[in-house]
Amino acid sequence: MRLSEIRNGLIAVAACAMPFMAFAQQQAEGGQLHGNFSTDAQYYNEDDDIGAIVPAQRLAYNAWMNLIYTSGAFEAGTRVESYEPSLAGYPAGQPYSGSGIGYRYAKYKLSDLEVTAGNFFEQFGQGLVFRSYEERYLGVDNAMDGVRVKYKPFRGIYLKALAGRQRFNFDNGQVKGVGLVRGADAEVNLAELLDSLWTCRGNLIIGGSFVSKYQEDRDPLLELPQNVGAGAVRINFTSSRWDLYGEYAYKINDPNGKNGFIYKPGEALLLNATYSSKGFGASVGAHSFDNMFFQSDRAAPTPFDLNINFLPPRAKQHTYNLPATLYPYATQPNGEVAAQGELFYKFKKGTALGGKYGTKLAVNASVAYALDTTRLGAADDTTQRLGYTSRIFGASDRRYFQDINVELRKKISDSWELAVTYLNLAYDIDVIQGKPGKPVVYTDIIIIEGLHKFSDRTSLRFELQHLSTKQDQGNWATALAELTFSPHWFLAAMDQYNYVGNPELEAKGQEALHYPIGSVGYIHGGNRFQVNYGRQRAGIFCVGGVCRQVPAANGLTLSITSTF
Repeated sequence: MRLSEIRNGLIAVAACAMPFMAFAQQQAEGGQLHGNFSTDAQYYNEDDDIGAIVPAQRLAYNAWMNLIYTSGAFEAGTRVESYEPSLAGYPAGQPYSGSGIGYRYAKYKLSDLEVTAGNFFEQFGQGLVFRSYEERYLGVDNAMDGVRVKYKPFRGIYLKALAGRQRFNFDNGQVKGVGLVRGADAEVNLAELLDSLWTCRGNLIIGGSFVSKYQEDRDPLLELPQNVGAGAVRINFTSSRWDLYGEYAYKINDPNGKNGFIYKPGEALLLNATYSSKGFGASVGAHSFDNMFFQSDRAAPTPFDLNINFLPPRAKQHTYNLPATLYPYATQPNGEVAAQGELFYKFKKGTALGGKYGTKLAVNASVAYALDTTRLGAADDTTQRLGYTSRIFGASDRRYFQDINVELRKKISDSWELAVTYLNLAYDIDVIQGKPGKPVVYTDIIIIEGLHKFSDRTSLRFELQHLSTKQDQGNWATALAELTFSPHWFLAAMDQYNYVGNPELEAKGQEALHYPIGSVGYIHGGNRFQVNYGRQRAGIFCVGGVCRQVPAANGLTLSITSTF
């Protein structure tokens, strides 16, 4: 071995050892180290009946380990990720492969100043112009890599500024996107600022933010803006019973692959009102989104990559299996007008409808329409590049989605609790799931959920679900039972049965299929183990209005989570 190689090796070892030496010194001074680990591993079986995907490597896994070290006002952390290979259908956007560092940062607080270097997540307002976040089980992670500064110059005044690039994918370590993102946010809390001079019943919070992205223009034909700015203003009034929120966002022309490279500005308006008192709650909200795809790479390969903003859905996020995985709604950033209303009421104990324990009633309705637009382009190419005209809250006749649902939940004895839910859905599967030519799905779903406590430690929860429709895959029935032996063990079994029940669909080749799956789990201390075996049908997995396709699979799954 050459002398220069030995020298370089010693330098590398010393460089690696320095953080651990610093860590050891900090430990001696009273620092703390904590973290967590989680993994999902699956062994795939062939199953031609359900079209299960069998990768070349039949054993796949996703794994993450977070380490966070704190000492006084200082904090540093890192996350090691491993996909050797990743689970089939994961993630939502660009592929993840290999093992390495996916997230690392250092942060300190000094008086009213907080500085973060490295990776961080952040959100301005409701996220209409900026939100970096992670939904791990969707495979969505647009963490910033750069610098963030937060400062509170006076009570009630909060300032943020940030700059960096976003995580794009993972290839033995995080891979950053090409675009640079810069942003600032200011918020004034009047009750805090004015202190005793504020005499209103409630609080008023006013905020504003501005975000810009930079990406070099290399297009040989078009003159594309290298800097694209977006701004938002918001106002929020809160009191003991009311929460009123409004936010408006405007984005300058941003030609990109998702809007057909048109030069039309984008805008968004979001309004929400919530009222609550003991035993009663109500909320109404509406929004209008127009040309609001905002990605730091104008040629981002998929809608899941490098999103700068987040457009919250105006639809109930169901947790029951059939409505949550077959026909969930995903926000349409290029244009939608949506509204939602919800009522909650608890019938008091001792009344005719409340009985001995009271009765809870929840009614929810939501609807989303396409934006009404007029296409431009008859005059000349310049006019065509402006795309279309529209007006805020101007809805067209095309309905993307409608959901009307009612839930009645009642405890009927010391050991029994029952809930009944009814849903009526209209679902434009052509637009929402990108299945051109498919007819709108109209469906009715009824769900019965029960919980029986055999003792303080043993309980049985069950669900019976039925979905009826003449479109798409026809009718479904689901049965689920979960037996819990507290505090350590649980067993679960579920079967989803697509029995179709429609001669027209059966004539087209739609076959009846069962999707049985069993689970056993063990919890002890900060550790949780779960093993599943069975079929997983192809479907949609959504979190917060962001959805990804999940492929059909058959096999054995092991999940482990641990914290320390």
